[in-house]
Amino acid sequence: MGDGGSPWIKLACFLFCFPCLITLFLELGINGRYRTSGLPCDTSLLPNAASNSLRIIRSIRLENTHRFRNLHVSYAGGDSSENIIINGKTNPSNLVQADAVALGTIAADMAPVVDGFSANDDELDLDSPTKGFSSIPEAIEDIRQGKYVIVVDDEDRENEGDLIMAASKVTPEAMAFIVRHGTGIVCVSMKEEDLERLQLPLMVTTKENEEKLRTAFTVSVDAKEGTTTGVSAKDRANTILALASPNSKPEDFNRPGHIFPLKYREGGVLKRAGHTEASVDLAMLAGLPPVAVLCEIVDDDDGSMALLPKLQQFAKRENLKIISIADLIRYRRKRDRLVECVCVTPLQLQWGSFKAYCYRSLIDGMEHIAMVKGDVGDGQDILVRVHSECLTGDIFGSARCDCGNQLALAMTMIEKTGRGVVVYLRGHEGRGIGLGHKLRAYNLQDDGRDTVEANLELGLPADSREYGIGAQILRDLGVRTMRLMTNNPAKYTGLKGYGLSVLGRVPLLTPITNENRRYMETKRLKMGHVYGTHPSGHHTNGSGMTDGGTKGEAGQEQTPES
Repeated sequence: MGDGGSPWIKLACFLFCFPCLITLFLELGINGRYRTSGLPCDTSLLPNAASNSLRIIRSIRLENTHRFRNLHVSYAGGDSSENIIINGKTNPSNLVQADAVALGTIAADMAPVVDGFSANDDELDLDSPTKGFSSIPEAIEDIRQGKYVIVVDDEDRENEGDLIMAASKVTPEAMAFIVRHGTGIVCVSMKEEDLERLQLPLMVTTKENEEKLRTAFTVSVDAKEGTTTGVSAKDRANTILALASPNSKPEDFNRPGHIFPLKYREGGVLKRAGHTEASVDLAMLAGLPPVAVLCEIVDDDDGSMALLPKLQQFAKRENLKIISIADLIRYRRKRDRLVECVCVTPLQLQWGSFKAYCYRSLIDGMEHIAMVKGDVGDGQDILVRVHSECLTGDIFGSARCDCGNQLALAMTMIEKTGRGVVVYLRGHEGRGIGLGHKLRAYNLQDDGRDTVEANLELGLPADSREYGIGAQILRDLGVRTMRLMTNNPAKYTGLKGYGLSVLGRVPLLTPITNENRRYMETKRLKMGHVYGTHPSGHHTNGSGMTDGGTKGEAGQEQTPES
């Protein structure tokens, strides 16, 4: 073929390459579209050129073709709905699932605000004690009056109880009771500055400490004045009173002795959930010097350490208050200032203009961020998302979870509404177990466990997240009443327990993939996540699949009309 044929060759090449170029441009995000978290979720997810009001997604479905991965979105809006395709072409109506979100095994209704999660008043009251325990205010009052209190730690620690009282209130009679029902090893928890004042060094260095819970024992002591052998109830009481006195000096004590001082970790139970910290916290909450007596309780029958059933019997028999360290942590989290705002700056994000507020935890130094859109100064009816950090989902677009898509959808909805807050909580990776443990849990899930079973097999809780930091950030921003974007009841109760009013819940419905299908179903069945009911009134059947639905291609649930 000569030079005269070259235009035809060029035309043929152009026609051959043109579809590929169009596909490439669509994948790269022409017309302001973005690819977020591995699955399409872009700024045109909630297009609303005709109105400033927020339109809420009614249904979402992924369609996989040989060329495009399309996300079909149907909007609730009276009797009409609008459907779009992201990263594809205009969709025929028969491609859109009109009634339910194609969440694999989950069907859901989407409305601007739906009823809140079911929770009784006790679940929302952080001062309400765990069943079988006394309240923290009751225990504080008994400590103030010089009485003993039984304090129980968690099952993943010793799961044992200590008799605790304020050191400044100790008497020989009280000491005799403690020795009679305890191990006989009487400890006194103290702050670091008091230990330094009395020149009481640690028994072993922190590096050398091989005790299971790293309890910080100092050298043992006896008071020089008012004691003989140092072991009697009277002698021990005198030693403890000397330790509690702000006027004592290093030369007032013999070393070693029969009382074992312990170093309190600053921050108390919010830093370390141990008896040492709980005892000093109780003394300070009672308005007394930060020095406390503690001794482990033994089972009267066999001399072993008394566990919860025996501890509750003992408390009832002796008319003592019994509390859990977990309840004390909740009590302090509600009252203590946990965060400080360290910086505010405007940020232009792919969704629009936001202000970024950086908060630093006063407990562990962790930095969290709040993305604020618009003026939330009145604090009323604010659209809020409290999002747990997920490196694999939020940053790398993992298809094993829905985290990245939920974050993108929340930001989109806030941008379209014109005001709202996304609080991004760091340290929540893998529902609080950490990145490494989360990846190990993924391996177990590949071997057949679900997300809950995998955590438990690793010896970790199914969900160890706590939302007190997020609640305090919201309160510092001025938020008082909110519409909470979540499917998780723990976030609802966790935030409401801190005095924030949740006017309603806005579900976040994102596409299901083959990779995260079982994960989503497990969250619904085992963790109580609520996605709503089918708009037509149908509920999911026993398998979790929408009644009348059939499984379609690409692992997606499809209704008969699709």
